[in-house]
Amino acid sequence: MKKPLIGITLDNEDPGKYSKFPWYAIRENYLNSVYKFGGIPFPLFHDTKSVGELSKILDGLIITGGNFDINPKLYGKNNSGSRIIKQNRTIFEISIFKKLLKLKKPILGICGGEQIINVACNGTLIQDIKKIQKKKIINHEQINPRNEVSHSITINKKTKLYKIINKFKIHVNSAHHQAVDKIGKNLLVSAIANDNIVEAIEHKNHPWCIGVQWHPEFLITQYDKILIKNFIQFA
Repeated sequence: MKKPLIGITLDNEDPGKYSKFPWYAIRENYLNSVYKFGGIPFPLFHDTKSVGELSKILDGLIITGGNFDINPKLYGKNNSGSRIIKQNRTIFEISIFKKLLKLKKPILGICGGEQIINVACNGTLIQDIKKIQKKKIINHEQINPRNEVSHSITINKKTKLYKIINKFKIHVNSAHHQAVDKIGKNLLVSAIANDNIVEAIEHKNHPWCIGVQWHPEFLITQYDKILIKNFIQFA
């Protein structure tokens, strides 16, 4: 049996530092975690014209995170806390997400990838968690290293995520200042943090479409490993 080909979205950067020309970037652990559990990672450049061809050869999709925010105009809001905007990346990710959603191919959204899934399904985002919380319960931009957990989440027992992980409470790492607000069409909340920030979502009518607000590609806990492994096995 051939190994599944997993498309992984790249981040894009302006000229400077690494190159005098525009460049793409991705952390190694996104790729290594896929390969560790039997998949072949396939980085995706941001050209919507390629979506049709890519969707034919890909067996699954991971939408990655990054140090940027989705343009709030895409979910009908004015800017009230969004930071760096990467429009080309966002448009590409929404486009390929919708294509693979239609084809019923497995999709995993990680951090900003969860937010992409929600916006693509006509949901909205909290643009800055700190602005809406009168009392800070959890620092969602954790101070300790990203390869350590920082807070717990509670998983809804009536979800696919729970069936995969088979645990009501787990600890996760956290690196975001935005989060899901109004849930998108045909999506449901799979997990929340103690301050009610949405930590995972999934699609009701798709066999494997899950978004998580943390970074399981670091493979910190056994539950991160279970999630990635299950995604690759389904692909």
